[in-house]
Amino acid sequence: MFVLGIDPGLTRCGYACVEALGPGKARAVAMGVLRTPTDAELAERLLLLRNDLRALIAEYRPQAVAVERVFFQVNVRTAMSVGQASGLALVEALDAGCEVAQYSPNQVKDAVAGYGGADKEQVQRMVQLRLGLATPPKPADAADAAALALCHLAMNPMRRRVAEASS
Repeated sequence: MFVLGIDPGLTRCGYACVEALGPGKARAVAMGVLRTPTDAELAERLLLLRNDLRALIAEYRPQAVAVERVFFQVNVRTAMSVGQASGLALVEALDAGCEVAQYSPNQVKDAVAGYGGADKEQVQRMVQLRLGLATPPKPADAADAAALALCHLAMNPMRRRVAEASS
């Protein structure tokens, strides 16, 4: 199974495509950050991000896309841009026929590091270990996207059982 993790943001949008190799085993296929120019108009930035997300999904053909749920932001401008980027990712994934899932930051930290209050460095280190990387992934946006993909791989069997039981 290929999972594309998306850490949404308008200026920096982290992504990571992770392939499941078996129970508890995965490898990173691609990891990076999509950027939009901060001096461009909002509509242009959204269009650029949408095109980049669409191209990622077309290139890697993930079965699922896991997007960080916008849970809480102190800065309203940041919350708005993260929400807009998140919406684009959700729509593009659904339009491409992918399974779509959202996870809160605490769910991701708990699934990857075993503790919902883990800090950025702990998450990066656990992503490194789980994906067998030589160094912790950087930048943090890409590491967070990889953590989202790993979270989905961990949570998906339970999600499927719950869906089957309720139908």
